Amino acid sequence: MDLDHAYRFEPIDTAPGLREREAALLRTVFPRAKRYGVHYLRWEYDANPCGDVVGFDAYAGNDLCAHYAAQPLDAALFGKTTRGILSFNTATHPGHQGRGLFTELARRTYARAASLGYEFVIGVANAQSTPGFISKLGFQLVSPLRVIIGFGAPQSDAPTDYARIWNERSRSWRLQNPVRSYHMARGRIACSSGIPLLKVLLSSSAWDNEGTSTAFCMTHPATMWIGLAPALRWRGLGLPLPALLRPSPLHLIFLDLTGLGRTLDPARVTFDAIDFDAY
Repeated sequence: MDLDHAYRFEPIDTAPGLREREAALLRTVFPRAKRYGVHYLRWEYDANPCGDVVGFDAYAGNDLCAHYAAQPLDAALFGKTTRGILSFNTATHPGHQGRGLFTELARRTYARAASLGYEFVIGVANAQSTPGFISKLGFQLVSPLRVIIGFGAPQSDAPTDYARIWNERSRSWRLQNPVRSYHMARGRIACSSGIPLLKVLLSSSAWDNEGTSTAFCMTHPATMWIGLAPALRWRGLGLPLPALLRPSPLHLIFLDLTGLGRTLDPARVTFDAIDFDAY
């Protein structure tokens, strides 16, 4: 199919009513994902201090058929502060699936990101979408994310080649997520997992060395951590969750946009749940 004749492709902007249409498409494709409301998208897309969302929408006539969005971020990449994008929201209406729209939107997004000075794309893909990112878009499969469940907290202070940079402005924005409530646990950002007694620690390093939400920690004594961290140590009792027990194993993926062909060593990557939009 000649996509350029069948569809019109437009960069995501702040046109009136666009967030409403994008939210409606996301809810159509992911009816169980309650978070996809207009307020959530405005927070994710338009309030990020690292920059406005980068992405493309596809239209058939006036109908929004497909959507791909990536979130600007700052990271310490190979010892240098570097601008990149996080691949996160993608949806194709059921009536337009199987026509290559996702791949086309992604390629356009990455070309636009490179022209704006972004040097890489990073993302988390599930088992179903990982092969497409690798074979069609050239991503590196860095590693499956680790999942540890137990009592206590992770700790890692080893050198890394990749870690997202959080400053005061970006931290404040991240914690204003309109569909989540966050708490402090052992100095780390935490939230409810939705499973009784179990909290999610969103970072492997402390954001606040003093803070603890005592009531939250008492009602959520067990801990789950998801991510990658070099030389990770667990203060307390923690056990890896076997892949067979995970409903959909998550994979960290990476794409260099500079043409240098840079790749990441999974043993030198810090990547936490706070770094993507699962929680």
